[in-house]
Amino acid sequence: MTSEVAVIAGAGAGLSASLARLLTREGFRVVLAARNTGKLAPLVEETGALAVETDVADPASVASLFEAADKAGPLALAVFNASGRTRGPIAEIDPDAVKQALLVGAYGGFLVGQQAARRLLVRGSGSILFTGASASIKGFPGSAGFAMPKFGLRGLAQSMARELSPKNIHVAHFIIDGQIEPSGKKPDRPDSQLSPDAIAETYFAVHRQHRSAWSFEVELRPWVETF
Repeated sequence: MTSEVAVIAGAGAGLSASLARLLTREGFRVVLAARNTGKLAPLVEETGALAVETDVADPASVASLFEAADKAGPLALAVFNASGRTRGPIAEIDPDAVKQALLVGAYGGFLVGQQAARRLLVRGSGSILFTGASASIKGFPGSAGFAMPKFGLRGLAQSMARELSPKNIHVAHFIIDGQIEPSGKKPDRPDSQLSPDAIAETYFAVHRQHRSAWSFEVELRPWVETF
């Protein structure tokens, strides 16, 4: 029996790695997309995942990613984990850096979501999950170049959820409200940063939700984090 495929766009250490390990244990064929696939070599060796060099801001590159995933099996889950980020005072921030952040963080989400939706509509089921942040709902001083792509990604997820949910495709947006624990490093205060393994478990639980009680938006934060 052919394994179901999960595509993780914007793969790297941390959450993406935790997701890849969990999904592999659950029997998925995992496809990892990153601009630099060399950094994924240890994870590929550990999980048997397929790594595809991808620029999420380029339509042709994203199309090639999903064509490679098609060869691995039927798509069941797509996770958009890429993030466009630039910071600085509004009067000084580099316009080109902001443009690139928007292309990666918002337009990239659209391209990945579109390719995933085309396949899941044919299948008649599946999930598309988007990773947001505190900046998805709060614009902080000096963070216009991060808040804009994150707000845009959230709007994309809302629109897709309203369009695709009645067609049995689960779209969800996750607000990661806090710092994710770096790989191999424990915070001084226990559980004061988000465990990437714990986040991955929540993502997978949402993917497995019964459609009579789907979540659209899930906020995750450490117990010490203020709202």
